[in-house]
Amino acid sequence: MFNLQSLFTVNFNPLQVVFSLGLALLVGLYIFFIYKKTFGGVMYSRNFNVTLIMITLVTTLMLMLITTNLTLSLGMVGALSIIRYRTAIKDPVDTGFLFWAVGEGVALGASFYDVALIGGALIGIFVLLISAFKVRSSMPYLLVLHYNEAASGAIKQMVKQLPGARMRSKTAQRDGIEMTLEMRLKDNETGFVEKFLRVDGVYDASLISYQGDMVS
Repeated sequence: MFNLQSLFTVNFNPLQVVFSLGLALLVGLYIFFIYKKTFGGVMYSRNFNVTLIMITLVTTLMLMLITTNLTLSLGMVGALSIIRYRTAIKDPVDTGFLFWAVGEGVALGASFYDVALIGGALIGIFVLLISAFKVRSSMPYLLVLHYNEAASGAIKQMVKQLPGARMRSKTAQRDGIEMTLEMRLKDNETGFVEKFLRVDGVYDASLISYQGDMVS
């Protein structure tokens, strides 16, 4: 006689599966919001942010399988060990968010709901506080100037007035000189760029925000 229970090799409580995945979805959305709110890079990737939700869900599902079957857990560890991910992570902060999503999935999949919720809330608050402090503090910028040799004297005098400007490169071309300066500025300190265009011989001036490290 056909036994319906023979189709299921693992005895799962359906309500617990739905509850764990539903909670993982909420936690993943929370991570999604924190990442979008605190993103400080050059180009925001919504696909990467959606991936954080998927990682939380998939990790929760995998941990529920592993914790119910020792044989399955050993086989899954062996299978995952041969997987190679080729996607390059450009910002170290993105790596932290990936580990955060995995950690939440592990906690939820192992039914440590209190650890997942309390830990996730504290990490989110910490990231928000760090981001708020980062906004108030000065940020690294690159100032790129393109001018002819006749304007070198005026450019040199104006550069001396910039806060902590450091030359990173200077390239002499047939159509003029290109100089790159590195400095730290606040958002309300970027109005000086237009002044360079008033100097005769300056072709263009570009101020670029970037997430580089300042060399002291």
